[in-house]
Amino acid sequence: MGAETEVYDVLGIGIGPFNLGMAALVENVAEIQGVFLDENEAFEWHGGMLLDGTSLQVPFLADLVTMADPKSPYSFLQYLQEKDRLYAFYFYEKFHIPRLEYNDYCQWAAEKLSSCRFGRRVTNVSFLEEGRLYKVEAVRSNAETPEYYYARHIVTGTGTKPSLPLWAEKGEDVCHSADYRYRRKELLQKKSITVAGSGQSAAEVFLDLLKKRPEYGYRLHWYTRSSGFFPMEYSKLGLEHFSPEYISYFYHLDSYTKEQLLQKQNLLYKGISADTIAAVYDELYEQTIGGASEDIILQANTEVMNTERTLAGKMKLFLKKINYGTEYTEETEGLIAATGYQPSPQPFLRGIEASLRRDNHGRLQIDEKYRAVQTEKNHHVFIQNGEMHTHGVGAPDLGLGAHRNAVIINQIADREVYPVRSKNVFQQFEREKTGVFA
Repeated sequence: MGAETEVYDVLGIGIGPFNLGMAALVENVAEIQGVFLDENEAFEWHGGMLLDGTSLQVPFLADLVTMADPKSPYSFLQYLQEKDRLYAFYFYEKFHIPRLEYNDYCQWAAEKLSSCRFGRRVTNVSFLEEGRLYKVEAVRSNAETPEYYYARHIVTGTGTKPSLPLWAEKGEDVCHSADYRYRRKELLQKKSITVAGSGQSAAEVFLDLLKKRPEYGYRLHWYTRSSGFFPMEYSKLGLEHFSPEYISYFYHLDSYTKEQLLQKQNLLYKGISADTIAAVYDELYEQTIGGASEDIILQANTEVMNTERTLAGKMKLFLKKINYGTEYTEETEGLIAATGYQPSPQPFLRGIEASLRRDNHGRLQIDEKYRAVQTEKNHHVFIQNGEMHTHGVGAPDLGLGAHRNAVIINQIADREVYPVRSKNVFQQFEREKTGVFA
């Protein structure tokens, strides 16, 4: 390492909302010099689902910084001010902003932050005993030789990738909902389209296709193996599960109890918003004036078991009615698999794999302060949105991103840069401690 090489206090791998928020929050912290790398050429947040009329599922206060630093120059309100939209938003009178605008806001912040460097794919992280530093290797999209960065701490924020079951092999006639906007033009030319899956993404894709059906005339089916098209839990006390207190409560449970709880909490984060359900129903009502349409089917308790392509170029779906156990087939020309996401692989960690601790499922062990448990105690690998198994349902929630970043930044700076308050909600989540509940 030459004398001219800069040593960063923190290096972020991946620039999604969480690491982008980290970059914004450390921008004016004198003792922290950060750099953030991403393999994409520019910021885009779930581009394939940036549909007109869709809204963020958390309030606008869940921006990159506000819940840790309301005075930050990178807040959503500051973005509105600079875009000359503050009064427009004032008269808009909505707490939940358009998803397109959230993406535009994040792009605005990314362009302002010189620490964010796109078009750089991290290929390896190693630890140099001499110098006690992480060495990060990255490859630029327009260069053959790698770049090297040196940092005292690493924070990963590589997010998730679409999860496709075996029956949804990609092809001309099938795509994951994450690619829907990119594939919509060709899908609209089909004579029959099927949406498989449950949750908000499935509902938004179905609604978008439903609105266009009168113009294009295709048959439209929506199957889900869930027991119904149910709304996400959005009561005010239910939302308190996305709080620092609940994170602390969940973290101190034993592993078995955590797994059991997560299986019961799907509707806290996997349901459909009540507004989207209402919009689907209203559109169905208007399209069936004068008589029900046999070309529109919504069916719960139905699982796609397999698919095969027919000689006629269509796709045969092998379906199972879960409650009856009966199986049957349907044909479709287009299939959208709204089958969720899974953590993105992090092969770049192979250089420090020997120092990392994993559980019986191969997942990183992560301590309460978001540090991957490893033998190196003073130079940490922090984890963003990869700790649901240890910290609970709030891991992917945008509203907790600034809180998690505050906890991480305070550790890197070794002082309280941003206050982390212990009392934020009205209800008490019991945590047993030396015979009493805290």
